[in-house]
Amino acid sequence: MAIVRLAKGGEFTFTLREDKAPGTVANFVKKAKDGFYDGLTFHRVVPGFVAQGGDPLGTGTGGGTQPTELSDLPFTHGAVGVARGGDITVSNDAQWFVCTGDARHLDNAYTSFGTIAAGQDVVDAIKAGDKIEKVTIA
Repeated sequence: MAIVRLAKGGEFTFTLREDKAPGTVANFVKKAKDGFYDGLTFHRVVPGFVAQGGDPLGTGTGGGTQPTELSDLPFTHGAVGVARGGDITVSNDAQWFVCTGDARHLDNAYTSFGTIAAGQDVVDAIKAGDKIEKVTIA
């Protein structure tokens, strides 16, 4: 379970689906435990689509790479996924997003590694520039 606390107040939790994306979950957990996400922003927010954060540069261009792990987890409201560029086999190792609406066109094209367990209303209210205060792994 990941707990994301926002600097403006509020938090949300999501389950980590190691059974579907073991490398992605291991990477996210390591970064969270190292404090990597603390203080970073949600740089891309598209209402009814996604709230995306985790970019160390805050521009949507930062982060490294990791292999994409496709699965049968659907990108519905509350799905948690990983950003990627044009190559479907390579995902970003830092940037992640939460679906704020159904985004089934992402199915089988992006790594889905979690699902919101509580606080979807907090996610849906995120604005571009909102800061992550702390990500905790429970």
